[in-house]
Amino acid sequence: MTFLFCAAGLVLAMSFAWLARMRTGQGGWIDAIWAAATGAAAAGFAEPRGGRSLFAAALVAFWALRLSIHIGWRTRGAGDDPRYAALAREWGDDFPRRLFLFLQIQAAASLPLVVTVGLAARAPRPFPDFFDALGLLVAISGLAVEAVADGQLRRFRKQAPRGALCEAGLWRVSRHPNYFGEFLFWCAWPLIGFGGWRGIAALAGPTFIYLLLDRVSGVPPLENHLRASRGAAFADYAARVPRFFPGPRCEKSNRARPEKIRPD
Repeated sequence: MTFLFCAAGLVLAMSFAWLARMRTGQGGWIDAIWAAATGAAAAGFAEPRGGRSLFAAALVAFWALRLSIHIGWRTRGAGDDPRYAALAREWGDDFPRRLFLFLQIQAAASLPLVVTVGLAARAPRPFPDFFDALGLLVAISGLAVEAVADGQLRRFRKQAPRGALCEAGLWRVSRHPNYFGEFLFWCAWPLIGFGGWRGIAALAGPTFIYLLLDRVSGVPPLENHLRASRGAAFADYAARVPRFFPGPRCEKSNRARPEKIRPD
């Protein structure tokens, strides 16, 4: 029954996200609401009673609070998110209907993450133990990477020319270090749920979030926007900086004929 309540809550939350986008024209509110709703559903499904379930609920609630506040603050006074703006152009007059259905798919996409937290919270081991501590360390590392990357990008945008591509700090070794930090956070849950089938099933969380970010709704639409708006400058940048996982840079690039960066 708890799972059904969580699922219904996600449907309602993403319906509200649809209304927020249609009223404000700012797609960033969708992601802020998604993070808050996913965290609330996951914390509820953890059924915080015993030590590990309370720990799991608090950890995922902190994740949701940080991410939703960050996205919400970034969205205030900003224009539409480039990903949702591209969908609006592509879908034309049918955009409202298709966006509503798309956001309900996002609600369903939260369920593997909700279940991952719930499985980890129910691990039948004494609490706390080594795997809880290791999971907490991985989760904090992921949150730190994400927060540092967000801060570096924010400072870069204040100082750099409009349209410049960030290669400061963590952005020198990954084109999407914030997404990598998000993935790393979800890698904590198989550790917290370690032992038996729950720990194995909890691998669904990091697997799913990686596919979602790197293959579906994160990297591809964002890089399509950058490819269209930055042209050869983005191609040169992409040739030098690893896509998702941090790694060594390739300094050989197509700099023979530099192209002026085009504004948004």
